[in-house]
Parts: sequence; C-alpha cells; structure tokens
Amino acid sequence: MQRSMATEAEASREARAKVIAAEGEQKASRQLKEAADVISSSPIALQLRYLQTLTQISAEKNSTIIFPVPSIVCFDYYFPF
Repeated sequence: MQRSMATEAEASREARAKVIAAEGEQKASRQLKEAADVISSSPIALQLRYLQTLTQISAEKNSTIIFPVPSIVCFDYYFPF
C-alpha cells in the first residue's frame, strides 16, 4: 500500500515538474519574441546588443576578439570615390 502511494506521489511530483518546465519554456519564448520585436524595429539596437555581447565576453576571459567588418566598409575605406 505504501509503495503504491509513494509511486503515485512521485508520479504527481514529476507531472508538476513537467508543467512548471513547460510554463518556463512558454515564458522564455514570449520574452524572446518581445526582444526580437524590439530589435527588429531598430537596426541600431542589434548592433548595440552585439557590442554588449562582445563586452561581456571580453570581461569574462582575457581573450582576443575578432571583430568582423562588412567588406563594403573596407572597400569604401581603401577605394574612396
């Protein structure tokens, strides 16, 4: 009797844990969508987020960061018309 009650309680806990995890995933996906909406409305926001990420990476480790520059920028710099 105790074993079956313990099994039932464990199944109940696991079910609640799955519901909580699913709710967390749902909340995270909503927040990601909101962030994407904000960034898509302002192109400079994406660039600022990129720079913020680079700053965080450089603060965590002493590492070299390769900063990609669009080729059109380099072309305009070396061959101004």
